[in-house]
Amino acid sequence: MRTSEVAARARVNPQTLRYYERRGLLAEPARSASGYRAYSPQAVRIVRFIKRAQGLGFALDDIESLLHLAEGGPDGCDAARELSTAKIADLDVRIADLQAMRAALGRLVATCEQPRDQRECPILAQITNDPANDDLDGRS
Repeated sequence: MRTSEVAARARVNPQTLRYYERRGLLAEPARSASGYRAYSPQAVRIVRFIKRAQGLGFALDDIESLLHLAEGGPDGCDAARELSTAKIADLDVRIADLQAMRAALGRLVATCEQPRDQRECPILAQITNDPANDDLDGRS
């Protein structure tokens, strides 16, 4: 199968296939006599696996591990479960951080109710005066 056919079947850009090859996620295909890449039908399955794993939040390093586990039989299930459990914990932290950011922005937006000529933007003031930002400009 040529690059364009694999990309179309897997619903990715052809450059994605080359990137996955460079990362070692997808084996470099043989070349036809005319120099075209000749992928096996399994390449589509692998690329779809990668895209589904990305859709679940796994990074490419994790996906590399998952691909190896998928080749290894039933013992890989425990390791896949550990990776998935760690991903859930990571997502929980990220969700909590996003919820905190949303709540903080919501509180700031709620203070924008004063008439325009009688206020200084509380959002910009908060960002400007946040003590956590003092370290960013080299002043402590």
